[in-house]
Amino acid sequence: MPKHLFKKYMPDPHTIREHKSLQIFGSLLHDPNLWHFNRRSIAKAFAVGLFCMMIPVPFQMALAAGAAIIVRSNLPVSVVLVWISNPFTMPPLFYFAYQFGAWVLQTPEVEFAFEPSMDWLLNGMSAIWFPFLFGCLVLGSIFSALGYITIRLLWRLSIVKRIKFRKNNQSSQN
Repeated sequence: MPKHLFKKYMPDPHTIREHKSLQIFGSLLHDPNLWHFNRRSIAKAFAVGLFCMMIPVPFQMALAAGAAIIVRSNLPVSVVLVWISNPFTMPPLFYFAYQFGAWVLQTPEVEFAFEPSMDWLLNGMSAIWFPFLFGCLVLGSIFSALGYITIRLLWRLSIVKRIKFRKNNQSSQN
């Protein structure tokens, strides 16, 4: 994974530091490790972002930013990856998490009709909360681990390919 690919699409660190929702972190955002583009930082950022996208709460971006600060991963990548679970993808993603949780726990699936209301959250969620949250936790962990391993492998393959290319160029020039 070339650095320039990530750097090309990432906003300026100063712009991110000034973002309203990230002001709660204050001077913690000035740590230079949060802005590095290297194999470890980006792989950790994928782990953080993919885990946080499966947490079914509002303000997933703030959670990802906090986790990125704690593990010192690349902050912009961590926060951007949370948007995989956006308003369009959340319903199927979280329904799959519920089904997966019910399957892992070997509990029968409960028929329910979602309503975007506080009454449903208080009463309707009571029948499905444990398999749903368990599924989110397990899938978040799986996605996190797969993202971390995939980025590490792709980055390494990119470096090996670049080294072989250099070797071939040097041998053809001699």
